This record gives sequence, structure tokens and C-alpha cells, in this order.
Amino acid sequence: MQRGFAEYDGFRKQRKVTRREVFLAEMDRVVPWRRLEALIEPHYPVAGNGRKPYPLSTMLRVHFLQHWYGYSDPGMEEALHDIPVLRRFAGLDAGTSRMPDETTILNFRHLLEAHQLAESLFQEVVSLLTERGLILREGTIVDATLIAAPPSTKNAARKRDPEMTSSKKGNQWHFGMKAHIGVDTEHGLVHTLEVTTGKVSDYSMAETLLHGDEATAHGDRGYADKTRAADRPRDEDAVGPRWFVPFRRKPGCDTTEEEKRLNRVMAALRSAVEHPFRVLKRQFGYTKVRYRGLFKNEQHLFSQFALVDLYLARRLIVSAG
Repeated sequence: MQRGFAEYDGFRKQRKVTRREVFLAEMDRVVPWRRLEALIEPHYPVAGNGRKPYPLSTMLRVHFLQHWYGYSDPGMEEALHDIPVLRRFAGLDAGTSRMPDETTILNFRHLLEAHQLAESLFQEVVSLLTERGLILREGTIVDATLIAAPPSTKNAARKRDPEMTSSKKGNQWHFGMKAHIGVDTEHGLVHTLEVTTGKVSDYSMAETLLHGDEATAHGDRGYADKTRAADRPRDEDAVGPRWFVPFRRKPGCDTTEEEKRLNRVMAALRSAVEHPFRVLKRQFGYTKVRYRGLFKNEQHLFSQFALVDLYLARRLIVSAG
């Protein structure tokens, strides 16, 4: 295969290091490749009489490239042919390596889905961050975000995805699903993920987002009730974390200055839960569902949030060695 212009030595000497190269170099250092590959290896096909399968490390890297840059399967195949930086990251050579086609990339994703390995990858990343002391399990912040699904019925089935539903936020209705996360208060890293249809309330998912060891839990007004009021007296033998949710305006009177001050303090602490959503939607561009049905999108989100955690903790991991 003919080499691209950017691969010639004369061009390399005068070119700058791009942001994409910096990003991929950082992620290459922080992703625990051996630990993740060990989870997939028992299920990965071995060489037989047919065509030799691609190395597991190559396919896992290609899979993560799809998550970082939002490539479809055909788009990922073409990007490997077009972009030398992506080829180098995946360990492929334009002159000697066979490039994975879209069917091979699709089959690898189906392999992960069939054995629910994306959730295992997420849990392995959480375990790694806990071992490094980056998830301290002393407090949890909970929140949810809406992921849009196509509301149109202009398709072969003449109907919308039956597993997606509508939810009202403010005065706007949104069709899709929700990603509920529990985030550690220390560094804002996700330790729990639950995916539901859009109409499920944030309030009903609060307890499932806790890992059970935290002393405090924080949420916005969507998680408030009488048992989670910030000024509620707490018994000495009470079980579970102490909840901190914003004070609400009571009928007939405004919140006091002290309550407003405490609300600002709680909001500043609670803001850490927005950082994973920012990386997911702005850095990785995941604003709409990729597939029909909750299961496939849930598996996709487990992989996404594993990579979100590694991205947020990348400098801490590198500095800790």
C-alpha cells in the first residue's frame, strides 16, 4: 500500500505535534491495556484453519478509537486507511498490515456485547483507580443526564424505538434514555453507572448509585425528600449516608440567607458530577444514542465512562507513576 504524504521522513522533520497525537499519547500511557485484554482474552477467537484473527490489542485500540472520535464501523475502517496517527496508535502499518474492515470491527463490538464485557472493563478501571487511591469511597455525588434518541417515525418500522421514552426537563420534552452516575467526591471519578429509559425519575435511582461505604451523599433538588433534607436531625444509629440536597423555598416564605449560603456551598461541591458529563458529551461527542434498544447503548456507555474516568485521572495517574 502506498504511504501517505505525512509518513515521509522529510515531512516529519518539519511538522508539529498535533493535539490528536498528544491526546492519544496520554491515553496510551494511562489505559491499563494488559488488565483489560486479560478480561477479553478468554472469549477472543484463536487462530485455526481459517484466516488468522487480528491481535486483541489492535482490536481493543480500534474499539477505543471509535469511542473517542465517534466513528461508525465504516467510518473507522476508512479512518485507519486515511489517518496515519490512528494507524500507529492501533499498531498497524500501511505497508505491511491488513486493515480491519467494518465487519471485523462490528464483530468485535458484538463479542463484547455478547459477554457483557464492557461492564467488566468499567469495573476493572474503577478497581484500578481505587487501588491508586483516586476513588476514596468517602462520599458520592449523584446526577443524571439525558441522551437523545431519534424521535422520528420515518423508518422501515414506522415507529420510534420502543425502549426509549420522553422526559420533561424545564419546559422542554426530550426523547431518549438517561445515564445515572455516582461520582466520588474526592476527584469526581465515576464509580457507578445505571442506564434507564428517559421517563425514569432521578429520585428513584438515588440508592442504586451508592456503593454502600460512603458517609455522605449529594444530589440536586431532583433527589430531595423528607428523609434526605439537609437540616433533618440524624439519629446516632442511622444506617446509610447522610444526604445533602439544596434547601427548597417553603410555601409563603423565601429561603433564609443561611440556607442560600449553604446551597452555594453544596452547589460548589456538587459541580464535580458535571465534569464526566462534559467529557462524555463535549470531549467524546456522545450526545445521541448510537443504536436501537437500551442494552447496546448501555454497553456502549460502560466503555465510554471507563474512558472518561481514565481521561479525567490521566495526570494523576502519570504523576503517581
